[in-house]
Amino acid sequence: MVDEVKIEQAVRLFLEAIGEDISREGLKDTPGRISEMCSELFGGIGKNAADHLSVTFNTESNKMILEKDITFYSICEHHLLPFFGKAHIAYVPNGQVVGLSKLARTVETYARRPQIQEHLTAQIADAIMEYLQPKGVMVMMEAEHLCMSMRGVSKPGTKTVTYICRGEFEEDKSLQSAVFQLI
Repeated sequence: MVDEVKIEQAVRLFLEAIGEDISREGLKDTPGRISEMCSELFGGIGKNAADHLSVTFNTESNKMILEKDITFYSICEHHLLPFFGKAHIAYVPNGQVVGLSKLARTVETYARRPQIQEHLTAQIADAIMEYLQPKGVMVMMEAEHLCMSMRGVSKPGTKTVTYICRGEFEEDKSLQSAVFQLI
């Protein structure tokens, strides 16, 4: 839960520190808007993926399931600038499957925190392994980081790709290859 009063105070101080007139028309309501935005952007803090992954359905299938192109938005913990892209999740069930929307909700749970992409990728995979207990999981994420696109090296359009494998995906390179081909 964000502290709206502290955020508004911090935004006023920040705007003053960069030389802005916080009383001008365009900025007078900005601290409140930023506070509301923080509730949304950081809404994953304190939430648990178990809320989404604990409702499962029995299955006899042991075939890989892939949900791809899950759009996500996150905030780089180093610069507090957005990074955004697509997540792809593949898993091999072990008697249980989860509703497809629950995978996207799991991505949101972890993406809506100050974060780095490498940790985000691992957190999603580890949560799926812990709560769904599949035979294996592979998570791949590709994202553009505004801390690299609009400042510093200034290379817009550059994508960072991370992936992590657990269980059967670590052991069976053909499973990994199948995921890469399907993506």
